[in-house]
Amino acid sequence: MFDDKGLHLLIKPLKDSWAEWWRLKYRFNGKDGLMSLGTYPEISLQQAREERDRIRKLIASGINPSENRKAINLSKTESASNSFEVIAREWGNTKVDTWAEKTNRSKRMLERNVFPWLGNKPITDILPKDILACLRRIEDRGTIETAHRTLQICGQVFRYAVATCRVDRDITPDLRGALPPAKGEHFAAITEPGQVAELLRAIDGYQGSLVAVCALKLAPLV
Repeated sequence: MFDDKGLHLLIKPLKDSWAEWWRLKYRFNGKDGLMSLGTYPEISLQQAREERDRIRKLIASGINPSENRKAINLSKTESASNSFEVIAREWGNTKVDTWAEKTNRSKRMLERNVFPWLGNKPITDILPKDILACLRRIEDRGTIETAHRTLQICGQVFRYAVATCRVDRDITPDLRGALPPAKGEHFAAITEPGQVAELLRAIDGYQGSLVAVCALKLAPLV
């Protein structure tokens, strides 16, 4: 049954019940159109009428509601493909040889410290304060070195996003000095062959600056 503004409920029988869809019949530029407004009772009559009124306002403004919906859905898809987590995992698969391993430290840091808060956010919408909020949580746990390392990893993800034309610049340098310096600690020398092998693999997978990479690779030799 149609109301006076084209809204109706379409009922289709199923095997053991029936399905009910809200439909809106409208006219734009002399052509008839039909849009789905969701299912009943998930969408109430009041909600369906509010959406109908919103669509009628679009039409009155010269906007095709069907094309408007397509544009919104496309925008959501593009935002999802440019989310921080999607780009970070793409960076890891492309740039980090050991990324596929469950024990990869960079991946675990991102999964624990960044993805829960920024993973679904488009990278273009992320501000320095958003990253800093993640770092503060790490700092509050008393693991300041992890906070510094997480910031470095975020910087590598942003630089990869710049290189692949997803964002204009790396914003992590804006946080220089925001974290207290990490305190150096003295560690006992490694004597077990298995631990030495693990250290060498970690050095080989390090993705920092060229100077740091060269220094780490020289260290076992001297």
